[in-house]
Amino acid sequence: MGTRPKELADLLASVERQTVPAARTVVVANGCGLPELPPWVETVQLAENLGVTGGRNAALEQLRDMDLVLDLDDDGLLVADDVFATIAALYEADDKLGIVGFRIADETGLTQRRHVPRLRTGDPMRGGLVTGFLGGAHVLSTKMLAQVGDWPEAFFFAHEETDMAWRAIDAGWRVRYEPRLLLQHPATSPARHAFFYQVNARNRVYLARRHLPMTLVPVYLGVWVALTVARTRSLSGLKAWFGGFVEGWRTPCGPRRPMHWRTVSTLARLGRPPVI
Repeated sequence: MGTRPKELADLLASVERQTVPAARTVVVANGCGLPELPPWVETVQLAENLGVTGGRNAALEQLRDMDLVLDLDDDGLLVADDVFATIAALYEADDKLGIVGFRIADETGLTQRRHVPRLRTGDPMRGGLVTGFLGGAHVLSTKMLAQVGDWPEAFFFAHEETDMAWRAIDAGWRVRYEPRLLLQHPATSPARHAFFYQVNARNRVYLARRHLPMTLVPVYLGVWVALTVARTRSLSGLKAWFGGFVEGWRTPCGPRRPMHWRTVSTLARLGRPPVI
């Protein structure tokens, strides 16, 4: 969005330092101007901000010929220089590996609880198969994308990774959290975005409408209503959340393709049934 030119320059420098080079590097200007960039960087200029999902899809349009696509937030930093080598080895070892999520830690080495993609968050160094991944740094197989589709543009921001993970797992692909892959990223709160409460609720409804068997829809949404009421201390936040909840029912969210019950079982076996 053009607000972090120094952080973007540092990130690109950490990309250039990798022992296995990136085949191509694309920067998307999401409704903003572009700073001066190295000559090896390709650019995509969007006339308006299409959100996280629209921006990532614009990059994917440029990278269909790649086997793997790595998404990185512009305020992140690759600390190690063997990140791409590790990614290549992971995918070479597992032909059904669809998504790999990074560990995210701040400059002190702390990983926030919300950045560990499982219910048991005590040890961020424990990797393995999971049911979700982090938006700030992750790798997607383009073979998987060809089967399950791109990012859901209606989401704009929030829970788009859950949508992608559920579709991938339903199609038989695996999602792995790999703590050896580290993105250094400033500690933040999702509530820093003014519209967080609204899109958080709206996109919860979108997830249920798009992917859950009908019997699980009221359970999933009921759990999240209860959690939100219990956790949210701001009346304005609650008002925005319930406004987004209503919006989620009234606005289009893309086609409905409910997951198979075997996928529900897989998600539960991995520790996060699709009602939590």
